[in-house]
Amino acid sequence: MTAPQPPFDPTKGQPPYPSQPDFGAQPQYGAPQQPYGAPQQPYGDPQQQPYGTPQPYGAAVSPSDAKTWAMLAHLGGILLGFVAPLIVWVMYKDRDEFVRRHAVSALNFQILLFISIMVSSLLTIILIGLVLLPIVWIAGIVFSILAGLAANKGQEYKYPINLSLVK
Repeated sequence: MTAPQPPFDPTKGQPPYPSQPDFGAQPQYGAPQQPYGAPQQPYGDPQQQPYGTPQPYGAAVSPSDAKTWAMLAHLGGILLGFVAPLIVWVMYKDRDEFVRRHAVSALNFQILLFISIMVSSLLTIILIGLVLLPIVWIAGIVFSILAGLAANKGQEYKYPINLSLVK
């Protein structure tokens, strides 16, 4: 058994060692126990959030992240069609205006591109689609790359042909 410790006296400072648990008792984990009456000290900086704490919804986006996400909205359309700009738009529409504008522009263009490819595919029946389909496909890739480069530079980009379906 350990001897009871006297009450904490702030004029004498902290006791030199913490009390040890009795033989066979489990040590206490977590915050070290302060002597009775001692002022409680919080761990770490109370202003700093612990690692892994999610940011609140609508938290600001850094300028470099905004450029990256705007670029991914345009370039992701090359591989995933309208799904990539739709995901970026849903995630960032309330967090950053620059990303929102680029995602909406890319989403509208990818929807127009999808419609154009479907119409071109149907027109292959009368052979005009055989010429039109590669032109639409190449134009979609070129305009998406140009828009992605502009977004990465932090500039606005207006597609030469675009609908305004999503605002």
